[in-house]
Amino acid sequence: MNLAQHITELAQRLALELKTRITADHPGVAKAWVCFGVIGTGNKASVVVRAGFNVHSVTRTSTGKFRVTFLNSMPDANYCWQAFTRNAGNQSAMKHAGARATAEAKTTQFVEVVCTTSNGTLTDTTEINLTVWR
Repeated sequence: MNLAQHITELAQRLALELKTRITADHPGVAKAWVCFGVIGTGNKASVVVRAGFNVHSVTRTSTGKFRVTFLNSMPDANYCWQAFTRNAGNQSAMKHAGARATAEAKTTQFVEVVCTTSNGTLTDTTEINLTVWR
């Protein structure tokens, strides 16, 4: 057996081993994620979901406030979530994703996130990316 064959065999054995150890229940695998943003302004503003996993819906509750509802609930509310924003079209305006201490809820069924300007004003944005781990 030559070196290339040994490397191929080793790679196949490693892949098989990893496949049996890293499953959907592994804590390092995202339990939900979504890429969404707002199109339009004012009363005509609406959320567009571009892609996602284990997300039933994204609702804009008001300017800069969003509720992400999971398709399959989390086992408890002790999950970790992270979000970031992008602002297409206006490269000088920084926007941030987050949650305020008591205003946004985090339950087994959904998480609420906000988008703000650098000075803390709630604002919509063209893209928010949210990932959940548990």
